[in-house]
Amino acid sequence: MKPSITNRDAHLLRQLHGALSCWFGGTPHTEPDEEEIGRALYVFFVAIVLAFLSLTARAQSLAVAAPPADAVAVTTLRHPDLGYTRPTQRVMLRNYAFDAFGPFPLVGAGAVAGIGQLGNAPPEWGQGAAGYGKRIGSDFGIAAIATTGRYGLAGMLKEDTLYYRCECSGVFPRLRHAVLSTLTARRGDDGHRVFSLPALAAPYVGSITAVYGWYPDRFGVKDAFRIGNYSMLAYVGENISLEFFYRGPHSLFTRLHLNNTHGSPLQGPNR
Repeated sequence: MKPSITNRDAHLLRQLHGALSCWFGGTPHTEPDEEEIGRALYVFFVAIVLAFLSLTARAQSLAVAAPPADAVAVTTLRHPDLGYTRPTQRVMLRNYAFDAFGPFPLVGAGAVAGIGQLGNAPPEWGQGAAGYGKRIGSDFGIAAIATTGRYGLAGMLKEDTLYYRCECSGVFPRLRHAVLSTLTARRGDDGHRVFSLPALAAPYVGSITAVYGWYPDRFGVKDAFRIGNYSMLAYVGENISLEFFYRGPHSLFTRLHLNNTHGSPLQGPNR
């Protein structure tokens, strides 16, 4: 028997269709207003979260129910890292503090605020020292909230979102590893890699908070989505720098005590 769709479900589907059509350049049959797009985005993210948690719970239940032979097969498929050592809570807390409030996010916020100052964006904040102060405070706040969301959600899901350099060779394999690591994390004592919902959601947590917290009223969910995309690209760039810039005991970063970013201090084999 074919399941029926209620009027409420149909209305939510129309909202989601309109929002996605706007984002990807399509033309919806009925242009949704700002409130409808916001609700559609909320439904979209809730659906992703529920689907992710459902798959995680199902995988865990199958792992418990499987016989020992199957468990060995599952472990093999997940490519465990035999050299992986899960970071302690102290290491994670230290990395979080440096990643959210250290010199790197401050310098990054200053650079982004300078670009906004040159383009006078948003114009409501004006120019001069006052305008630059608003912009650098906004950019620093977005980065801090996104970092807090990533570490907080990762802690709830027992994920390790620190960056581990690739032991592969060649520019392109290492570049691929750095880019893919933006949306993956490690889980379990064996450190197997999984898709990371916190890594995906964190940039948009920061941008949505900023748009509805302190940005001018004309900004809405589309702007939050755009700003979140920029934050995601910045995180990709940071992973690339962690991969290719040497950070050993004799590097400039270590001598300046700037070596404690979200890169793991315990680098094990990583493929």
